[in-house]
Amino acid sequence: MSFLCGLPLVECVYCLACARWAWKRCLHTAGHDSENWGFATVEEFEPIPRLCRYILAVYEDDLRQPLWAPPGGYGISPDSLLLKKTYEDTYGRAPPYILYLDHEHEDIVLAIRGLNLAKESDYAVLLDNKLGKKKFDGGYVHNGLLKAAGWVLDAECEILRKLVEKYPNYTLTFVGHSLGSGVAAMLAMVVVQNSHRLGNIDRKRVRCYAIAPARCMSLNLAVRYADVINSVVLQDDFLPRTATPLEDIFKSLFCLPCLLCMRCMRDTCIPEGKMLKDPRRLYAPGRLYHIVERKPFKMGRFPPVVRTAVPVDGRFEHIVLSCNATSDHAIIWIEKEAQRALDLMLEKEEPMEAPAKQKMERQETMTRHNVEYKAALQRAKTLDVPHAYTPPSEYGTFDEEGDANSTRSQGESSNKSYVEETWDALIERHLDKDEHGHTVLKRQ
Repeated sequence: MSFLCGLPLVECVYCLACARWAWKRCLHTAGHDSENWGFATVEEFEPIPRLCRYILAVYEDDLRQPLWAPPGGYGISPDSLLLKKTYEDTYGRAPPYILYLDHEHEDIVLAIRGLNLAKESDYAVLLDNKLGKKKFDGGYVHNGLLKAAGWVLDAECEILRKLVEKYPNYTLTFVGHSLGSGVAAMLAMVVVQNSHRLGNIDRKRVRCYAIAPARCMSLNLAVRYADVINSVVLQDDFLPRTATPLEDIFKSLFCLPCLLCMRCMRDTCIPEGKMLKDPRRLYAPGRLYHIVERKPFKMGRFPPVVRTAVPVDGRFEHIVLSCNATSDHAIIWIEKEAQRALDLMLEKEEPMEAPAKQKMERQETMTRHNVEYKAALQRAKTLDVPHAYTPPSEYGTFDEEGDANSTRSQGESSNKSYVEETWDALIERHLDKDEHGHTVLKRQ
């Protein structure tokens, strides 16, 4: 009995809990995040390696004499490079970027570089945020990234409007890496919300590719803008999994090992349902493309596969304990593995003989994306995600009682106004006033 009383039960329970946590975290790999997703097609993944090279081109001082060009070059014609902005041009309010007119792919591309560890202005953009500090379109966004996107739009609004009007068949693409990915995602949202500034550009013409994305918008916005914004994550990349607030990214760059353990323990102990119902919690934006190239308990890299979905729950919630968590964030590796994945897709594809087949497959991809997009919106509503948006029914029914009541009230109001107008017309037609002010029938 004395032995049982002296047994450190609390310490044993704590050790068992830590052991269970460590076992679960060690078994959790990046492949688990997207194991239930579908595979990406050539049609939808084709622009990503090319856009990664455009981002790499921002780092060059002279594209006519490049110093760090990848194999095959950047794929940019220097004559079609419309502008290039450096830190001196942006006054530190936004990362450097280029504006490129891609005639070959009928695309107007604004590419933004990633975080510069030697620039204090980039840290100022990143650290300008608190949970719930900035609201936008019914959700929450990162304040510093939104301000940077607003500055870019104000600076380039006129030239973008002229290009959009001059080339009505061209798409407008915003692409960025790391810090630039957050600015690009915010820029796409601002353009969609203020389309009149770019000549009332159609939402379908606006695209965004966030490479190694920062968590910059609340879950309802991340799902709602999945038809415009696409995020690309390479295997174990830490940034899309780094919990908010985003100032922790600054700490993780210098103290990653110990921070990863603390982050993993804290996120593991918080129920996912509680995280989903926090309207201020920020997430990686839009549709997600996950490049998986390593398998658990196996050495080396395998032929990469690309999975894609618009997830609601299980949206890169937990950091992966991996020695590649930072290397997978590098734009050079992402471009290389994305190109490998695209080459493998092309090898597996049957040769396309007729343009009609290409058009049919493109239509099938768009249909699948639309179905997944609506399913994600409905899933967010089912999970009670704050401010979640429900897509309108194809049959004209009401998903919410409030919507039905609101519509009914509007109908009753319109019917009432119609009755009042009819009654007034009847009075004017058949009734009149006598000399004493009494209402009398008109003499026909």
